[in-house]
Amino acid sequence: MEAIREVLAVERAWVQAHRDLDLAVIDDILAEDYFQIQSGGTIIGREELLSSYASGRRRWMFAHGDEYEVRLLGETAVLTGRWTGQGTNHGKAFHYQARFMAVYVYRDGRWQ
Repeated sequence: MEAIREVLAVERAWVQAHRDLDLAVIDDILAEDYFQIQSGGTIIGREELLSSYASGRRRWMFAHGDEYEVRLLGETAVLTGRWTGQGTNHGKAFHYQARFMAVYVYRDGRWQ
C-alpha cells in the first residue's frame, strides 16, 4: 500500500536525520503539536526537542530503526518498531535499544 511506503520513508528520513544531526529535516518532519514521552515519564514538546539537538549537547554516533509495522487508520498511521541508538547526551554516553510507537498524521499533503 502506497501510504505505508510513504510513512516508512518518512520514518527512515527521521532516523537518517538523527545520524546526520540534520535539524532542517527533523524540524520539517515534526508536527507543531509533536510531543515525546521520555523513558522516565517526562513529556517534552517539539521546541524542547529541537533545542536539545541545536545545543550540541546530544550527538548520535549510531541510530537505526527496524522491525517496523504500520497500521493505517484513515489519515493517521501508528508505527511501531525498534530503535537502537548510541551517542552522547550532555557529555554522558548512551547506548540503548528500545521498542517505540510513533503516530504520524497526514496533513497538508505530507506525513508528519
